[in-house]
Amino acid sequence: MADLWWVYSKPIPADGRELWTLFLQCSCITAAIGGLFYNWMFASLEYSWHLSVALSISFSLLLLLTLFLVHPARCVFSMIMPTLGTKQGRKLLLSTCIMIAVVNITPNIISNIKTILQVIKCICKNSSDSLLNSTALLETASREFGDAIQETVHSSAIYRPMNGRFQLSLLQNTSLIYQQMDLAGEKISRDFLSVEVLVKDSVRVGNRLVAGFSMLYLCFESTWYLKNYLTNLRFDNFYITKKLEHLAADRKTAHLLLGPSKNLLRPTGLRLSREEVVLCLAQAMLLTVALMLMLVVVAMDHFAFSVADTAVRKAAQFSVVPVALHIKYKVSAGAKIGILPFLFEGLGLPSEELPLKNFEKSYHHHLIFSSAHCRISPPAPPNPSVLLVVGLLFCILYSTVFLETYARRLCRKIAASFFQSWEEKRVLYLYRKLSRRQKK
Repeated sequence: MADLWWVYSKPIPADGRELWTLFLQCSCITAAIGGLFYNWMFASLEYSWHLSVALSISFSLLLLLTLFLVHPARCVFSMIMPTLGTKQGRKLLLSTCIMIAVVNITPNIISNIKTILQVIKCICKNSSDSLLNSTALLETASREFGDAIQETVHSSAIYRPMNGRFQLSLLQNTSLIYQQMDLAGEKISRDFLSVEVLVKDSVRVGNRLVAGFSMLYLCFESTWYLKNYLTNLRFDNFYITKKLEHLAADRKTAHLLLGPSKNLLRPTGLRLSREEVVLCLAQAMLLTVALMLMLVVVAMDHFAFSVADTAVRKAAQFSVVPVALHIKYKVSAGAKIGILPFLFEGLGLPSEELPLKNFEKSYHHHLIFSSAHCRISPPAPPNPSVLLVVGLLFCILYSTVFLETYARRLCRKIAASFFQSWEEKRVLYLYRKLSRRQKK
């Protein structure tokens, strides 16, 4: 591995063997990066497969030529890998996490809301149908009560009522109500579909912009680091490296490195400075805010599923409500009705009286609120694999918060391996700085 890295980090290969080794290394790297780039474009950013393939092939060929021919470009590309563990890498992972949540969790929430609306529509349709059918009960009651009145006056030879039945105007055609309910349901479905499409499109565009900006900034940050490393001897130059230890030992001034110093750190040590600790805590707090927002979305998914599942189960358990109509018409004993008594008295005839009869009868009906014929889609439970992926990504995000400092140290070590002569100048500058401080 050390020999391969030595060939990879050299400005110019020494012979044909190193040249072919470098070409094979660059080819393997570009093949792996091209595959990852295609998967990122197609699966995460949701580009079409043919566009993803075309961009991946073009990017891989351009990357192969750049890595093979340009030595500083190899250094910048190598520093991009540990830079993924810094703030820009967290932005990429966070955008991926948001995209996964929006693509998988949001449709699940909307599907459960649609199930709840289907249950409400089913209950409204069946209850209205049952209520409309109950008007037939009034029609039957009015007809039988009218027949009873007609039977009372039927024996009279003089008086003939026209129609003793009550006239009820009953709504027999329910198609208009069902049509209005279907139109309302379709409008609600279209509104939900438009909201779902708008949210998906907005998040997709935003995620693509953030991902593109983050990738460009990753390249810019690595280039900026290398530029400062090669032009400023004081930039990121406070580490006790092996070259510094060898230089101090050769000049018999090893005591310069033995005393405790707050400004010097070992690049392979776990110690963090106070500024680095404060920065890590601040980044962790910002990441916690994003985690809380993500948990709110996950909680909404579980809540929507719970409500939809409860609605479907309770709707299936609705009992039939019995409705009873009791008509009781009671006449006191011996009561009679006189038919035009003043006319009979004026003619000197005895008035005709009709005996009144009692009427009592009960009518029964059942109100139905749910039916097995309703088309209700089953509730969609939360996908545990999505929650697992989101949780794993956030674990990686939290780990990058504390690994950011070590990633920057790795960037310095990569730059030192690519430009060893310049690293010797930086070590000599730091040694002279420590010597001047010791003399003072």
